[in-house]
Amino acid sequence: MSTILVIIFQLTSANLYGQVSLEAKYDTPYGDNKAVGKYAAVNGIQMYYELYGEGEPLLLIHGNGSNIAGMGHQIEYFKQKYKVIVADSRGHGKSGMGADSLTYIQIAADWAALTDQLAIDSLYVLGWSDGGIVGLLLGIHHPKKVKKLAAMGANLRPDTSAVYAWAVQWVKESRAMAEDMIAKKDATQDWKLLKQQLALLGDQPTISVADLRRISAPVLVLAGDKDVIREEHSVEIYQHIPNAHLCIFPGETHFIPATDPVLFNATVQKFFASPFKRVDSRW
Repeated sequence: MSTILVIIFQLTSANLYGQVSLEAKYDTPYGDNKAVGKYAAVNGIQMYYELYGEGEPLLLIHGNGSNIAGMGHQIEYFKQKYKVIVADSRGHGKSGMGADSLTYIQIAADWAALTDQLAIDSLYVLGWSDGGIVGLLLGIHHPKKVKKLAAMGANLRPDTSAVYAWAVQWVKESRAMAEDMIAKKDATQDWKLLKQQLALLGDQPTISVADLRRISAPVLVLAGDKDVIREEHSVEIYQHIPNAHLCIFPGETHFIPATDPVLFNATVQKFFASPFKRVDSRW
């Protein structure tokens, strides 16, 4: 299941994760900033993006059902240190969907093509949830693009060996609900789009451990100790990437980038700023 909807996936009129405060207010209208927002023609769609800050380039990739605004805490922090490139992934926010079904491989190709248009190679990448999956795929299929990758709450497959059973069941029930609403011709939501986003969660990704071994860039694998992703699965990802570090945040969830951005952002920044070493306790 590719790591449940990260910010606000509105299958109902209320925030799906009402128990968690994920919204924040900023002076800058991230995701709807007419002063900097632009579109790029990418792989048959118009991809909406915004640029902030100066310095080395950093991609911030949001999760399923979210958009640029969902990375607001990260934009606010990292734009002080990097040239931040943030966009709405295909089928999200202001970006187009295209005629085909959503796939993570296509979304990763879109991000790679966007950086081509911006004439940028070798970037830092921070992806949250589905964005973490896209980051892994960039490392696998577009290795020259990734200088370092921080992947928060990512998974390799959509089954209960990787994701908690309650989340798999939630996706199943939500897909049935979307199908029912489409059949009823309900117009309160864009149910066809939500169906596509849910299909990402229910049917993808399919990343093998052999694929992970192809990632040459340093990777920081992050998760909460009570994530949507099973802790042992985050460890599995870490163990099969040649140059990886692992961070399991104690007492935290899948939503730590929003619920404790100070800790989360500082952890990622330390990884980006420090020379990578694969240390060992063996003497």
